[in-house]
Amino acid sequence: MLNTPPQSLCILRLSAIGDVTHVLPTLRTLQKSWPETRITWVIGKLEASLVEDIDGVEFIIFDKRRGAAAFLSGRRFDVLFHMQVSLRASLASLLIKAPLRVGFDRSRAHNGQWLFSNRQIRHQPNQHVLDSFLEFPRLLGLTDIELRWDIPLPAAATAFVTALLPAGTKYLTINPCSSNRSRNWRNWEVRSYAAIIDHAHEAYGLRTVLTGGPSAMEREYARRIIEMAAHPPLSTVGKTNLKELAALLQGAEALISPDTGPAHLANAMGTPVIGLYASSNPARTGPYHSRSITIDKYPAAISKEFGKSVNEVRWGQRVRDPEVMRLISDEEVLQRLDEVLRGCC
Repeated sequence: MLNTPPQSLCILRLSAIGDVTHVLPTLRTLQKSWPETRITWVIGKLEASLVEDIDGVEFIIFDKRRGAAAFLSGRRFDVLFHMQVSLRASLASLLIKAPLRVGFDRSRAHNGQWLFSNRQIRHQPNQHVLDSFLEFPRLLGLTDIELRWDIPLPAAATAFVTALLPAGTKYLTINPCSSNRSRNWRNWEVRSYAAIIDHAHEAYGLRTVLTGGPSAMEREYARRIIEMAAHPPLSTVGKTNLKELAALLQGAEALISPDTGPAHLANAMGTPVIGLYASSNPARTGPYHSRSITIDKYPAAISKEFGKSVNEVRWGQRVRDPEVMRLISDEEVLQRLDEVLRGCC
């Protein structure tokens, strides 16, 4: 706990999109409690494009191609919040001079992160990632938590949505794919997405908009969904920047998505998220305000893969089964969508 607010504080969180949105309530808590503290955020280039216009924060983009000398030369801060456990982030933290260096507790300080801090947040088992970030200001005595995101949207981003959809159009968004990483089996079936799209159109008159990144895998997934749906959706896959995506998600009736960044961005924009979770635990990484409407097949997946309950495996244990998303049925998602669109949730 600090007796007086620090004059300067540096947040180190380089990536990824979902985790950057999880940092925002911590930032808003700092701004509310210590309005005179100068806050600097060291962040990745892509992630900065989402948040760098937030008032009252200095953003320093970490670009390893520029070299260490151009990164934070000569800067000193009173406090460092080291909020990322990757070795890359820990090495970057060596360039940030601060007498008080706060990191994760030993159980969560993976990749030797504990070696790069001199104070650790308290150990709290089985926390959501966002709640673990809020332990950083709590360590310094801030208990008036500001659970607020408030990502600014420029006029160009809202204009993008206006140009895409006629005024007054009600629409559903689907982000069908998670990131294209090794053994990252989080993507639901193409035919299932098509069934959801057709139901949304026939039962509610909703247009569906597909979202996603520019990878070949995501573009191909979108192409197949459009081909299979009787009421083809619009595709913005690979066609939006993060601000445009945020604006699009903000205006949607809901988002359907596996565990990936846009699910957390939609949560930050106040949009209901029907999360599709089987390989990862929504209690840890689910869309924060929509966990009650998330399809949670993680316990069944853990039981099938390990013969154990969720409480018997490591917190955050992933299920690496290419068939795991088949545990989620069309009927479950259709029912949850009906509940959301009828205002039952």
